[in-house]
Amino acid sequence: MVMKVAVIGAGPSGLTSIKACLDEGLEPTCFESSYAIGGLWKYKEEPEPGRANIYQSVIINSSKEMAAYSDFPPPAELPNNMHHSEVLQYLHLYAQAFNLLPHIHFKTTVVSVSQSPDFAAKGEWEVKTEARDGQRETRVFDAVMVCVGHYNKPHLPLQDFPGIQSFEGRYIHSWEYHNAEGLQGKRVVVIGIGNSGGDIAVDASRVAEKVYLSTRSGAWVFSRVGKGGLPSDLVISRMDLMLHKLFPTWMNKNMEKRLNESLDHKLYGLKPKHSFFAQIPVVNDELPSRIISGRVKIKPNVKEFCGSSVVFVDGSIIDKVDVVVFATGYNYSFPFLPPALQSKSGYRLRLYKHVFPPGLTRPTLAVVGFIHGFGAVNPLAEMQARLATRVFIFFSLFPSNLRFACSDRTPICVNYIPYQDSLAELVGVRPNILWLFLKDPRLALQVFMGPFTSYQYRLTGPGQWAGARQAILTQWERVFQPFRTRVVAEPESRPSPTLKIMTVFFSSDYGFFWTPRFSMTRDINKDAKRS
Repeated sequence: MVMKVAVIGAGPSGLTSIKACLDEGLEPTCFESSYAIGGLWKYKEEPEPGRANIYQSVIINSSKEMAAYSDFPPPAELPNNMHHSEVLQYLHLYAQAFNLLPHIHFKTTVVSVSQSPDFAAKGEWEVKTEARDGQRETRVFDAVMVCVGHYNKPHLPLQDFPGIQSFEGRYIHSWEYHNAEGLQGKRVVVIGIGNSGGDIAVDASRVAEKVYLSTRSGAWVFSRVGKGGLPSDLVISRMDLMLHKLFPTWMNKNMEKRLNESLDHKLYGLKPKHSFFAQIPVVNDELPSRIISGRVKIKPNVKEFCGSSVVFVDGSIIDKVDVVVFATGYNYSFPFLPPALQSKSGYRLRLYKHVFPPGLTRPTLAVVGFIHGFGAVNPLAEMQARLATRVFIFFSLFPSNLRFACSDRTPICVNYIPYQDSLAELVGVRPNILWLFLKDPRLALQVFMGPFTSYQYRLTGPGQWAGARQAILTQWERVFQPFRTRVVAEPESRPSPTLKIMTVFFSSDYGFFWTPRFSMTRDINKDAKRS
């Protein structure tokens, strides 16, 4: 009998979970509380409680190749770092290509998920849902995949900011921010220098009188644009990982040195106490230019609010502040799950491999996409979904007598490549690099030295895709294509008939990466005779 799986949420994690179910011959039913797919990437004019929200100017931090699903390369014409509307377009193309929409029940909220009376024997779950008209229904499923993300419950620590309740201006959480409308000529304080805080400070500074960006600990600022104008995250590679394992201190110091060559973090008041690889950096192309032009001023942590004034821990005061934006992150919430499944170690939800609650007698519930690392979330969530569906079918993949430790620091952050490799090992899709060098050296070079794209997890094993090799070998063409909007004429030359292929190593500002290049050689002697 076909296993029935409930998928909660139709964002990027939910969509890839539906597909993973279909790939394994399972029968997915997805419940989406809104009227459309996309989750976080579905822009809303007004924020809706309990749902993720983004501001109008959001650009994805990861480049399209690094953020792509493993068997669905992005269209070549899409920009490398996409606007949120283009990310949503990619998700729609993905859903259409694999016929995922018929499996989604829109405007249906999951109210509760509970174990069936005979859970110990069958591992089944009772899922109670509510439609927009208030009608409730309870269904029984063989497994459940929770894909609701962690950007839907704003963290607003007002207790840490004395005087905020009597603040004479207006304060909001970054979750409520849409655009700079209404901030013209205002004094704005943004608290928190994560990616949202940096983006909002830059966005508001275009119209505000002045923007002050308050940070408790500073941050490393990383640009989307790398050397030569190529996406900077393309330096994430297996070779880069190997160098980091062999020379961790040197790699860290080299990274910080390169970053400081283009932006002196100490001079700009940004330098943090932590090393670069200890925490995910702020990805922002415009913040340095807003600081150097005086449109954004970096300030330390806020001590207190006094009327319309903001007092900082260094004793400095900004008077007549109109708006305060708290970019203070999010708390996670799974109100529909049984309390026993929400046990924590410090801040972190206890999940084996960041996927499975360890206390279950049968591993038929998985959390997908509740994670982040030094890279795009889509490939992480996809690999989690592939593992989960395999575990649903083959319980033996799940260890018995499970014990593992949880770290309180960076509670949902993972080492990007090692984590995916660890899941791929369980699924049976981790590429054998040495074997690839013997069998297909050209492909092996790209897998080892080229950008760490998820296509390599479709080269072999369950879910193998015949197009994976070609997707890897053509990924640079898709990177270059969006730049070809104006043809620049090459200098006139008389090339020889021989076409030579060169292997080019780029030493970028942030690491090393490899790409094939083609070059026409010139016959210097003949050119000299003609002159």
